[in-house]
Amino acid sequence: MKLRKSRQAKKGRIEIIPMIDVMFFLLATFMLASLSMQNLHSLPINLPQGHAAPMSMQAKDTVTLTVTQEGKIFLDKTPVTMETLASSLKPMLHGAEANVIVAADSAATNGVTIQAMLKAREAGAQHFLIAVKHVD
Repeated sequence: MKLRKSRQAKKGRIEIIPMIDVMFFLLATFMLASLSMQNLHSLPINLPQGHAAPMSMQAKDTVTLTVTQEGKIFLDKTPVTMETLASSLKPMLHGAEANVIVAADSAATNGVTIQAMLKAREAGAQHFLIAVKHVD
């Protein structure tokens, strides 16, 4: 009579390939999520080209002042006039550290852009950041 050997318990092993796949998926997910967290509340305009170092800023402390080619003014996609700019911007500025991003179309009149920045200064804006299209 032949007796069977008792089954030996197989040792568990860690498969590294599925773990690499999961880590790559998490990396791609977090990269896409961080890209979507960029908070520029401007309209699509033709920004001037230039060389500028990327700025790190807190998204909650920024307001975007957009000047279109036609000279229309927007605060975070909300249309305003030159007369109502200061009164509309004042409640949007939270403290002295609030940044105003100036996104002016490259064909916009400089006078309108400067007047809008002066009105923003009247509202209490202290720091202005100029949005440009990065060229290599």
